[in-house]
Amino acid sequence: MYAFLKHVIVVILTAEARFLLARKRPTVIAITGSVGKTSMKDAIYAIVKERVHARKSEKSFNSELGIPLTVLGLPNAWNSPVGWLRNIVDGAFIAIFARSYPELLVIEAGVDRPGDMRRLTAWLRPKVVVLTRLPDVPVHVEYFSSPEAVAEEKLLLPAALSRDGIIVYNHDDLKLSEYAKDVQQKAIGYGRDLPTDVTARADATYYEHGVPAGFKVTVEHGGEAVEVKVPGVCGWQLSYTVAGALATAVATGLPLIEAARALSQSVPPPGRMRILAGIKSTAIIDDSYNSSPVAVAAALETLNELKVTGRKIAVLGDMLELGRFSLREHERAGELAAKAVDVLVTVGIRSQKTAEAALGSGLSEEQILQYEEVEKAGRELQNFIKPGDVLLIKGSQGMRMERIVLELMAEPDRASELLPRQDDAWQER
Repeated sequence: MYAFLKHVIVVILTAEARFLLARKRPTVIAITGSVGKTSMKDAIYAIVKERVHARKSEKSFNSELGIPLTVLGLPNAWNSPVGWLRNIVDGAFIAIFARSYPELLVIEAGVDRPGDMRRLTAWLRPKVVVLTRLPDVPVHVEYFSSPEAVAEEKLLLPAALSRDGIIVYNHDDLKLSEYAKDVQQKAIGYGRDLPTDVTARADATYYEHGVPAGFKVTVEHGGEAVEVKVPGVCGWQLSYTVAGALATAVATGLPLIEAARALSQSVPPPGRMRILAGIKSTAIIDDSYNSSPVAVAAALETLNELKVTGRKIAVLGDMLELGRFSLREHERAGELAAKAVDVLVTVGIRSQKTAEAALGSGLSEEQILQYEEVEKAGRELQNFIKPGDVLLIKGSQGMRMERIVLELMAEPDRASELLPRQDDAWQER
């Protein structure tokens, strides 16, 4: 019954959203990939909202239900039948009668299962598609026959572009760079390792009073170079977010320097490599929003490169929805952690393999703490940490690793502002 009612709601809201788009004809920028979609979406929105009336997908509204809600400007009603009925009525009114509407929509488009993108492209026609990355083992691979099937599903989005559309792609991703060679549309590459249309250089964490304070990178395009400094966040992987957002700005006709200025004033989304003050004069790298093998590797590399006065502690929760790749990828995380940290803390049953692999790769038993529950991990870590320690906290969304961050952050009263999943519906789960 639940599945049937959800299907009915999706069909109705999609029809309303489709009608509204046909009536208002906004420019649509759609972002897809298996890593960094939400950060890219927020960065692009931070740039374009200075120029035009724009709307972005809220949080990670990237599903068959979330995207129509974004188009219609409606909230998620979660488990409230009355709320969904209200959304249907409001959606119909907006679709038929709305006068004021954004000129530009920045949409995050994800896929959970086969067929998701095909259903989306049946009614959503973007002008610009931004492709972030298609790693060898993507999140949600559990529901597909192979990683290649995930990539094929996601690439249905740029395939839906008209000939005058624009593709902005990660040139360092070999799958995407090969794909871009054969497209009919204008293709603009961005990257960090290989020279391309928009290239990030000299990325680094900057420090204040000996503590990580933010991220800086120089971006080059057409003989012009600009520096972007984003406070309160770290990680070389952010070079791709910055370069991709600036490439999108260039593709839509915005001056590079103006786009860089807007991006430097943006606030990074919660739970994505955010730097937070911790108790006992510690620092927290909060990457608790979600997790995947490639994201864990990047986060551990960042932790390894940080300059700290205390210990480097990685708190890693289970990576979910990896299917048959789960065992090996958790072991790989342990092997990488052994090279990057002074202490490894694992949370969850799957992450026991991470701990075992770290032990076999050089960490001692005294350097490894294991927990099954986030609540216990958070409580006991309060006593374990020392001044000067830097903690990376990361895990899949279902692990709720932000609860550990809440136990260790210096300003828990700002949790609703600084942490992911703080609304009432998530708190009740």
